[in-house]
Amino acid sequence: MSEKISTRINSLAVSQTLAMAQKSRELQSQGIDVINLSVGEPDFPTPDHIKEAAKKAIDENFSYYTPVPGIPELRKAIVEKFKRENNLDYTVDQIIVSAGAKHSIANVLACVVDVGDEVIIPAPYWVSYVEMVKLADGVNVIVPAGIENDFKITPEQLEAAITPKTRAFLFSSPSNPTGSLYTKDELKALADVFAKHDNIIIISDEIYEHINYVGKHESIAQFENVKNRTVVVNGVSKGYAMTGWRIGYIGAPLWIAKACNKLQGQVTSGVCSIAQKAATAALTHDLSTTYKMREAFKRRRDLVLEKTKDIKGMKTSVPGGAFYIFADVTYYFGKSYKDTLIKNPEDLSLYLLAEAHVATVSGDAFGDPNCLRFSYATADDLLIKAMDRIKNALDKLS
Repeated sequence: MSEKISTRINSLAVSQTLAMAQKSRELQSQGIDVINLSVGEPDFPTPDHIKEAAKKAIDENFSYYTPVPGIPELRKAIVEKFKRENNLDYTVDQIIVSAGAKHSIANVLACVVDVGDEVIIPAPYWVSYVEMVKLADGVNVIVPAGIENDFKITPEQLEAAITPKTRAFLFSSPSNPTGSLYTKDELKALADVFAKHDNIIIISDEIYEHINYVGKHESIAQFENVKNRTVVVNGVSKGYAMTGWRIGYIGAPLWIAKACNKLQGQVTSGVCSIAQKAATAALTHDLSTTYKMREAFKRRRDLVLEKTKDIKGMKTSVPGGAFYIFADVTYYFGKSYKDTLIKNPEDLSLYLLAEAHVATVSGDAFGDPNCLRFSYATADDLLIKAMDRIKNALDKLS
């Protein structure tokens, strides 16, 4: 038998965040005390009112196939959420519920990108963006934005990246991996560029909407000159501590929503019935539990930033959202300890895992070869211990 894997799959990179998490688990299984700062997952349990809704759904035998785009009450709750929290108007037919925001983005790309179409992605970017574009047979056009610009691109950079082949623009705000977020004025400036190019679909990943430390969340979909070709992607994983429930959704122009419905009907159909009931409870309840989590994340952010001040050569920005520090670590390139030479961020990440027993992720995975990402979505005492370990290990390099 020929063990031939398709070219499509062979072209994909393995997710480095998941790979580092796996390495951490392997070391932990050997009895090694590894502190895992590689995975972007809230450490809080799902709030009780959401769990109760799921239990009720189970007790009421809500266990059958659901409509492909989502159960009506969840889609209605999403429409109301968009209006209440974002002042965005959608009909229920413009909402598609999928198995996480990642699934939502993959659906949209598959529906709007043809072979050879270009997709502009600001870097740093979330690890899966470029791989999903590859799966859609698109061409990635990466626009770099360094720490000196708070990891955000300018309208001039965007304009320069657009060609007749540009079909989509994919970005997140607040950002994974940097925690940076675009202001209303910055988004308006980007929207004004897109307004001159009416063939470009904007895919706005807003999964970290509620983990925002600087004020009201701003969506690029609010601007009338681009609203009719903007897809807003969101979900319940980050803001409601529901990563394992796998519920994401889009608000989209009707023609894109219909295409995603068609695709999903042939690939996954409707997502978990119980998880949809839980998500409905999440979106129709007040945000008090979400705000408590946000307060904890902000405290942890400040704690970690304070600890980085004691680490020689590590440069950081101040994240406005999400729960990541994306640190410039070029100071350590070319340094060594014993037989280990640090040539790049991947070397440094592996060194920290081996020497400090702290898991981080190389910036290469996110399109920035100068940085490391570490998540502060874990307990305060573990963060203090992890940052002390990182400092001690880095002090050994010379």
